[in-house]
Amino acid sequence: MKARPVKKLDPGRSLGENAARIVQVRLDEMLALAPKALDGKVRAQHDMRIAAKRLRYVLEVTGLCFGRPADTARRRARDLQDILGEIHDCDVMLPRVRAHLEELQRSDAEAVRARANTAPDLDPRLAARAPNRTAYRGLDVLAVYLEARRRLLDDRFKAFWERQEEAGTWVRLERAVDRHLERAREARRAERAAEKARTEAEAAARAAREAEMQAERARRDRERASTEAERQQRREPPNGAPPAAIVGA
Repeated sequence: MKARPVKKLDPGRSLGENAARIVQVRLDEMLALAPKALDGKVRAQHDMRIAAKRLRYVLEVTGLCFGRPADTARRRARDLQDILGEIHDCDVMLPRVRAHLEELQRSDAEAVRARANTAPDLDPRLAARAPNRTAYRGLDVLAVYLEARRRLLDDRFKAFWERQEEAGTWVRLERAVDRHLERAREARRAERAAEKARTEAEAAARAAREAEMQAERARRDRERASTEAERQQRREPPNGAPPAAIVGA
């Protein structure tokens, strides 16, 4: 089963936030398979075992970020993986046993037919002496055992899942993950607000400095204007030129 992609992972963010996103997807992946798996669908049970394994592994590495709910969920995911793994073993073994039994029976049918030679009908005693006749019972019994064990394990799986739902194992993990993500979002909002306040403070400081510089330029302009006015009153030409009366002489 192909794993669902985990979106919004960012190496620039904390381990806890990235881990929360991974756990959230892996948990949802497993829970989505539960209805069909509980209904006895072989493929869903096989996929659910893989999903439980993925959830367990990510919790083994990052569970410390989420406390006791993650530790409990990790252990229960391992138990679920074991139960579904044993069911899968039965699902793999039973067809092989039956196929081997059919192969032996086909081989014996050919051998018995050959012994009949040209007889118009088959003597039942020839079938009683089939080469693999002693293997049939053992394989039949093994097939019955595997079928019965598979049904028992299926009942065990359903009972186990019901206990986890009653105990809130998966709900507590989901809430712990959601709380972690919410705290991360709040921290980013606070960081953005602080950055905005810092930017606004810097802009205000620049505006204040600009206002001071403009005030200083205005003061200097007033001083120059005042000096020029005084010179005009004294009829003193600018730039140190001699008075007009002296020039005329």
